[in-house]
Amino acid sequence: MLAAMPDSAPSPLSAGGPAPRDGGDACPGTLRLHGADDGALARVRVPGGVLSADRADALLAAAGRFGDGELHLTSRGNVQLRGLDAECGGGLAELLTAAGLLPSAAHERARNIVASPLAGLDGSPALGHRLAELDALVCGSAAAAALSGRFLFALDDGRGDVDALGADVTLIAEGAEALLRIGAEDAVFRVPAADAPRAALLAAEAFLRAARDSGAWRVKDLPDDVRAGLVRAIGKTAGPAVHRPRPRTATRPAPGPHGSPDAISVDVPLGRLTPAQWRLLTETARRYGDELRLTPWRGIVVPGPFGRSDDAAEALRTLAGAGLITAPDSPWTGVGACIGHPGCAKSLADVRAEAGAAVGPPGRLPVYWSGCERRCGHPHGEWIDVVVTPDGHRISHVRGERRDPPETVRDDPAALAAAVAAARD
Repeated sequence: MLAAMPDSAPSPLSAGGPAPRDGGDACPGTLRLHGADDGALARVRVPGGVLSADRADALLAAAGRFGDGELHLTSRGNVQLRGLDAECGGGLAELLTAAGLLPSAAHERARNIVASPLAGLDGSPALGHRLAELDALVCGSAAAAALSGRFLFALDDGRGDVDALGADVTLIAEGAEALLRIGAEDAVFRVPAADAPRAALLAAEAFLRAARDSGAWRVKDLPDDVRAGLVRAIGKTAGPAVHRPRPRTATRPAPGPHGSPDAISVDVPLGRLTPAQWRLLTETARRYGDELRLTPWRGIVVPGPFGRSDDAAEALRTLAGAGLITAPDSPWTGVGACIGHPGCAKSLADVRAEAGAAVGPPGRLPVYWSGCERRCGHPHGEWIDVVVTPDGHRISHVRGERRDPPETVRDDPAALAAAVAAARD
């Protein structure tokens, strides 16, 4: 079992390493709202994306009572509420606490956990017990309250989907054991499955000690020598190291039925759900497994069992009629965008409208539209990056850490749509 980490991981900054962060962590939560041009924004952490139907109802009630009524999915399987009154924090916190969505005020921004959305539904290992245990351990650790809102845990069922997302601490199921990955390191450590959640927490606490002098918020922000020292320190107390490179491309659940069918999956155009769509999804969950799983790709898995393929097909037809993506050949498959203008003052364009205007036949690669260079919520792996600049729209092909030379398209909607379609193929 992974023992408590010593305080001896090296921490001096190395020449040429990442610079310390300026200022505090500004990630929003439910107790710390973020001011946007369309009102305040709250980000509700949903560990593993797992919601009961009752908790989904509570989120809809919060959006309607305090915000614009809509629910926005994030790239970590969380939910954002927008258009909030800046003074609504107390009432919002009270509602979410009563629903069990805010178990610890001190840890509400630290509960960033993604999990394989199809775990346990198609023959793969179930992760629910590990997810619940890890969340409880994080909320019970005084040290973990200091984790930034950007620090990310991942629980992978062995298929590599969330392992590819570049989390800070990843657990990968492998029979009676689990593999513990720190950042993007190719070396992983074997730990007994029963000890895996505690091993993940101890690794996160070790990161906090290693990061004290660097100001780093995430493992990738650590100077190279500090990061290497952190991995060595974990290696001294964890199980044996094995070589397992991190997958470079994340494979999302395809829209449609999964298993026999054990679940159905839908994608959400631009991650934005109307009250009617959210209500329909919740009603579908109640009819079958009473659970929704929000994915890191702005989609939703509804576990069954559905009993018959006709039941799954009927549920998918109903959801498609509400405007959700229920098949891989939808023109909206793989299309994403930040909130853009007018919701964000930093955005140079209404990129959601532009993305909609450019939608055509589904492409081989996902595409993400960003209204500025920050690229909030962009995907991982291989994708087409469209960024608005003062000179036009810059389009580039991203492969992990590599980026092809970009093409800039002036403000011509037809030319822009054609260039994006060509890049996606």
